[in-house]
Amino acid sequence: MISHTAQQESLVDLDAPGAAEAFCQSASHWGFVQIVNHGISQSLFDKVWEQAHLFFGLPCEEKRKVLRNQDNMLGYFDQELTKNLRDLKEIYDFGGISSSSLEKDGHDERIKTGDGYNLWPESLPKFKKTFVEYFANTELLGHRLLGILCEGMGLDSNTLTPFFEENHTGFMRLNYYPVDDPLPSDEVATTAPLGDMALHQHTDAGVLTILLQDDAGGLQAEIDGEWIDVPPLAGALNINVGDLMQVWSNDHYPAIVHRVRAVGERSRYSIPFFLNPSYDTDVAPLPDGPPRYSSVNWGAFRRARSDGDYADIGKEIQIEDFRIC
Repeated sequence: MISHTAQQESLVDLDAPGAAEAFCQSASHWGFVQIVNHGISQSLFDKVWEQAHLFFGLPCEEKRKVLRNQDNMLGYFDQELTKNLRDLKEIYDFGGISSSSLEKDGHDERIKTGDGYNLWPESLPKFKKTFVEYFANTELLGHRLLGILCEGMGLDSNTLTPFFEENHTGFMRLNYYPVDDPLPSDEVATTAPLGDMALHQHTDAGVLTILLQDDAGGLQAEIDGEWIDVPPLAGALNINVGDLMQVWSNDHYPAIVHRVRAVGERSRYSIPFFLNPSYDTDVAPLPDGPPRYSSVNWGAFRRARSDGDYADIGKEIQIEDFRIC
């Protein structure tokens, strides 16, 4: 289980006095924070869970009508790799919708990101509306937390805002971790083998992750060299620091290494929102002092990391490849 100290220090009530300082302290020490009183209602959570369960409960052929590929990074996928091993999970990704978005071939065109376009399951009439609402809420929360982290580095809260305008690349993912291999038996022999984890250890590539998890458990974080459980807390959201924030903060906020272990006879669901800047953003350390990283172009880094989700390409790119001291 998670240590008492880590559990106590990582839980932040955003309505409490000193919440900003507590949030930054937890992010700098642990790389993750659990937050309550974040402004997102339980009724919206309930609607989100209902639609997620309905989607993953669809027949395989129905889910594959919105299958993603290397040309369109948004949609459904059931063969994702982490560290070149197949994860025991199914996913569905979608990006934000702007008021200036255009309809193209019946789908919402993704705005200025190069990711492709959203693919919505036509058999679920409430799915799109529910997740567009939830995306908007988590995006606002992400910007609020980003401002807090900037202030924690002694910067103005709006320092990073220009990188997250309408051409941002934030997206949301629905995760489903089934008990058994989701692939049809005739496909198992022709794809990468399953590893020993539902989701193998990794850091998130972007800036911040806002995670909603169900009550199944299984999420683990690496703290001081040990794997600890991050137990679900009703009404809470988990915030993970990602690779880009580690670079921007010059290691002040470390990207948390985490994984998901299989939970036995029960399936698991989670829904992360990834706060990411525009693809043309060059990320370099902001605080005063010797920089520990060379500049990282987000578009190139994301593409290299994404390519590793589809095929065994050898060593997967990591932020440590850019460390200079």
